[in-house]
Amino acid sequence: MGEVSNAKWPFGLSHNRHGLAGAGWARSQNTDQLPSSVAMAGTNMRLSPNAYRELHWHKQGEWAYMLNGSVRIASMNEAGQTFVDDVQAGDVWFFPPGIPHSIQAFENGCEFLLIFNDGSFSEENTFLLSELMLRNPTSVLAKNFRTSTAALSNIPQQQLWIFPGTPAPKNISEQNVTGPAGAIPKEGAYTYHWSQQAPVRVPGGTIKILDPSTFPIASTFSAALITVEPGAMRELHWHTTSDEWSYFLSGSARLTVYEAPAASRTFDFSAGDVGYVPVPNAHYLENTGNDTLVYLEVLQSSQYSDISVNQWLGITPRQILKDHLNVGDEFLDGLTKEHDFVVQGSRDLTETDFTPESHGGA
Repeated sequence: MGEVSNAKWPFGLSHNRHGLAGAGWARSQNTDQLPSSVAMAGTNMRLSPNAYRELHWHKQGEWAYMLNGSVRIASMNEAGQTFVDDVQAGDVWFFPPGIPHSIQAFENGCEFLLIFNDGSFSEENTFLLSELMLRNPTSVLAKNFRTSTAALSNIPQQQLWIFPGTPAPKNISEQNVTGPAGAIPKEGAYTYHWSQQAPVRVPGGTIKILDPSTFPIASTFSAALITVEPGAMRELHWHTTSDEWSYFLSGSARLTVYEAPAASRTFDFSAGDVGYVPVPNAHYLENTGNDTLVYLEVLQSSQYSDISVNQWLGITPRQILKDHLNVGDEFLDGLTKEHDFVVQGSRDLTETDFTPESHGGA
């Protein structure tokens, strides 16, 4: 009566596009790999020490999560206000559509995720400064920049995209250039130092949430960084307004997706995989390994939220549940009115009794 579309894409299967002179690489996922991922696409990018992702802009909004290393980003908005900041592992940035920016790695290089609010996004369609210069007559460039054509004789004759650079100054103030409009105010900052935000402990793991209430510039992006202990699971839930794009940082997991009218499908994930669940399909994520599962959930939403099946049933009148599910008081007594996000389990994946007083329960 139905079939659940593929919900998994390993970045390791994506084509690696390499930058100039070993300066880095990028590999992408969009609707070509996951046809259901119509709302979001992802890119995994690596920059070698001191390398640049050249000055560029996109038609789409760019939300980024730093996986390792550190970078300096620089940008300017439509008002001519400037922004420069250093970000490290666990931090995020966001550039609205059309906002130009550059990214430069420091001496140890870096790796990060880019998530775009368009499932058909392709790195090949990025607007590049090098291409802008190449696609206009030199005489026009000279007139525009109030210089001579001779001064432009050495501009690059190919895309730079990802390319080697000279080391950025350690003191960020040396690159804090402003014009008459000054700098972008704090409330409009393009970065958020999420690495400094403490996670909330929940049964079986932790959760750390970021949405426009704390990062206003990313007005349509919400995210959660979730850890799930061995044997525990991200509880059964669904989202009401957004598809879910996920990236697995470490550990292994099992996901089952339920889609109306009568279909479900199970997938296994490991580090480096992308998951995608369309709204409002119900799903869970179970840690099937011996190590803590760490993964990122990204939504196109002004608030991070979901419907918890545990909480929904816990606040539904008992008579209604008995009529629907043919269950007794033992089941009903175990329900919770809280929104726990993660529920505890057992490292023994053959365990079937999860009542609190049992060996496998909380």
